Amino acid sequence: MANRIVAVNASPRRGHNTHTLISRAAEGAAAQGCEILRFDLYRLDKYTGCITCFGCKREQNKGRCICRDGLTPVLDAIREADGLIIGTPNYLGEASAAFRALYERLIFQSLTYNLETPCCAGRRIPVLLIMTSNAPETYYEKLLQGYRQTLERFVGPTRTLAVGDTLQIPDYSKTDWPWTMFDPEQKLARHAQVFPQECEKAFAYGSALGADAAAN
Repeated sequence: MANRIVAVNASPRRGHNTHTLISRAAEGAAAQGCEILRFDLYRLDKYTGCITCFGCKREQNKGRCICRDGLTPVLDAIREADGLIIGTPNYLGEASAAFRALYERLIFQSLTYNLETPCCAGRRIPVLLIMTSNAPETYYEKLLQGYRQTLERFVGPTRTLAVGDTLQIPDYSKTDWPWTMFDPEQKLARHAQVFPQECEKAFAYGSALGADAAAN
């Protein structure tokens, strides 16, 4: 039976930077013989972030979020998966709202507040976290490090891939407002030259994740 990798797109834009990188990472995992289960968070039924009802702390629900909404199938799939790929754009210095909602629900359900056994997740799986932004790759290192540390503690060993200075739209000149902050030609040239390299890096990271999942 093939190892199953859950690939989660936490960007509202399909076919653009974040979604493309997730797809390449998923292709890398598939090249290792993994089965890929995909979710687009912005296309799910209505859901919220964690509401701190503490239902997941009761013995009969231990480690399981009891809220039933659009995120339930995603959380259930991750619980049964052998690996997780998740990507988010950076909006105003943070991950997307959709990512945050899933992140809160994913982590809090396994948090016990018990010093001896702080995490009640049944099993550990490898994670690849991808973040895209307009800023340079190193700009959000501290933010990514925080997410990586928490994911490693409550989900499993985590790699991160930061892809910066991305192309937001195909042509900055064809809008109703001036994008004077950017050099359109430079943006297009960088996207043509650098983004394919980042896609290959995502493929390699996904392949490594697939290999890790097979080794577990």
